[in-house]
Amino acid sequence: MKFMPTVKITKAEIAKLFPKRRLDSNKGDYGRVLVIAGSRGMTGAAVLAARAALKSGAGLVTLAVPESSQPIVAAGLPEAITLPLPETKTGAISSRAIKTVLDWKSKRGADAMLIGPGLGTDKDTVKFVVAVIQKLGIPFVIDADALNCAVLIGDLEKLFAGAPPHIMTPHPGEISRLLKIVIPRFAFVRKNAANSLSRLCGGVIVLKGFRTLVVSGENCAINFTGGPALAKAGTGDVLSGLTAGFWAQLGKPSGYAGTAFSAAKAGVYIHGLCGDMAAKELGERSVLAGELLDYLPRAMKLIGN
Repeated sequence: MKFMPTVKITKAEIAKLFPKRRLDSNKGDYGRVLVIAGSRGMTGAAVLAARAALKSGAGLVTLAVPESSQPIVAAGLPEAITLPLPETKTGAISSRAIKTVLDWKSKRGADAMLIGPGLGTDKDTVKFVVAVIQKLGIPFVIDADALNCAVLIGDLEKLFAGAPPHIMTPHPGEISRLLKIVIPRFAFVRKNAANSLSRLCGGVIVLKGFRTLVVSGENCAINFTGGPALAKAGTGDVLSGLTAGFWAQLGKPSGYAGTAFSAAKAGVYIHGLCGDMAAKELGERSVLAGELLDYLPRAMKLIGN
């Protein structure tokens, strides 16, 4: 494998990604995000991810969830539009939902999509995930249970062949299942694993964990923000929502294929910075995933935005 240097993600480079907003701008200027998430018992993941996308600065967020979950997420996040989807008997998104999503896209549309938080791995949901990846045609962040659905599908190269620009955000367990190998914590092994997944599936890989890596082609960046405060359920949902929201904004004027790597770096850096700030005030043990976004305004101000 060709040597791939690792570059540190810096505050200065992240600050340059977010210019001052025009006074005459409107929500359409800052990207429309579709979040497909949630299942019975996992509505919190959907709300965390969609709230993060909104809080990141995206202009409009539509949260697509199983129809029985729609009242719950609507109450939990009134700022988002909700799209109820056909569901299975177990309260997960049904394969029949692809028609609903395609119809919605033809009428409303989105600039970027996040799929995965809290979806579950029902067999019918797996079919839905395949259809979304292959038919929807929207740049996407794929996280959590959508990655687990991909593991069940098996042929990753075929699944992602011809897919739009995408960002994958596995934690060590998920990338081990995706590649069918055990990934030790050694830095060089993690980098090689992320590079292997990027070559297999295309797109940008965010390999979460201590010193999160962002890998795309021959480019590898390492993040030094964040710490043990992020070792808690739900923080990954916040990260994927932030990443999708940042990508919607960056890609709107510049194109999505060329901004995926930058959006992923912005997501992990700012997410980690929120964790550092929260830990300083609340302690590393007591930070909740939903509290990370309370520190986002301060984090953005710190990086000069």
